[in-house]
Amino acid sequence: MSEHTYKIVEVVGSSPTSIEEAIGNAVGDASKTIRNIRWFEVVETRGHIEEGRVAHYQVTLKLGFTLEA
Repeated sequence: MSEHTYKIVEVVGSSPTSIEEAIGNAVGDASKTIRNIRWFEVVETRGHIEEGRVAHYQVTLKLGFTLEA
């Protein structure tokens, strides 16, 4: 494996359906403007509650991407 240098950004994804979909939404949207995303780390998970039920999920991610030479 070759050596890599990574930059890290933090993003928040959301979904009314699931934590997994919130992660997917964050990665998908970030990949539209950030090239070479290689990994993610879930930093925080939270949600919005309405009438005693989970109405929305929010997931804060750190995304790591390789820098271009």
